[in-house]
Amino acid sequence: SNSSLLYLCFIRKQNLQIMKKTLALFLIVLSTSVFGQSAAKRLAEYNLDKKVAIQGYDPVAYFTQKKALKGKSTLVATHEGVIYNFSSQANKDLFLKNPTSYEPQYGGWCAYAMGSSAEKVEVDPETFKIVDGKLHLFYNAYFNNTLKSWNKDEVNLKAKADSNWKKIIK
Repeated sequence: SNSSLLYLCFIRKQNLQIMKKTLALFLIVLSTSVFGQSAAKRLAEYNLDKKVAIQGYDPVAYFTQKKALKGKSTLVATHEGVIYNFSSQANKDLFLKNPTSYEPQYGGWCAYAMGSSAEKVEVDPETFKIVDGKLHLFYNAYFNNTLKSWNKDEVNLKAKADSNWKKIIK
């Protein structure tokens, strides 16, 4: 009876080890598939040029210097598949601490177009506005600065843009 009790303890310990290994493997597979989908989805839906966001502009400079600054192709960071360029190491370091707080809204597409018609429209990286602590970019060409239109109905357009982008990126 003593040996059968030892055998039962041994079997339970083996089962527990197998369960732990299975759970660990499951979590690894789950995290890579979620990340993989998210990175692939971002690469497919974001406004990118060879995986580079904001036409190479520094996402942090919009917040810290309050202006659009071209980043250096030698000073980069990748977040979930998307490449960002930076004008300084300090900006890169800030980005790496909290990437989502510096990424442009709506995948870097024009905020006005996303709100008014759910369309992915190119932007002028130098036409921007920080709204609720988030970077919004706008189309500005051929005498059509969409930031001016956005400012006339920002609350409504932002709500629509948020909703429209969620449908695209889901």
